[in-house]
Amino acid sequence: MVLMVGVVVIAAAALTAGYLLGRLRPWQRLGDWAADQVRYAGTWVRGGAGRQAVVVLAHAVTAPRTSWRIMRATATEPQAPTPARDPDWAAGHHR
Repeated sequence: MVLMVGVVVIAAAALTAGYLLGRLRPWQRLGDWAADQVRYAGTWVRGGAGRQAVVVLAHAVTAPRTSWRIMRATATEPQAPTPARDPDWAAGHHR
């Protein structure tokens, strides 16, 4: 009798855990977060080596094909920042 109750409790716990994992989708959410961090590199680059390691590991685990493609891609050239103000504006040379 005790064994039967234990089996029922374990089965109910497994079904509940499966249902919650299916509803919350933590794996997909982690993958989406990591992909966003990799795509918009401005904030995570400044987060330090620890944050970079977590993002790269999470992305590699949740999206191995994409991670492999990103790692094999050549680095893009950084673009020079555009000036916030036109230095010739005061001289009347504006377009």
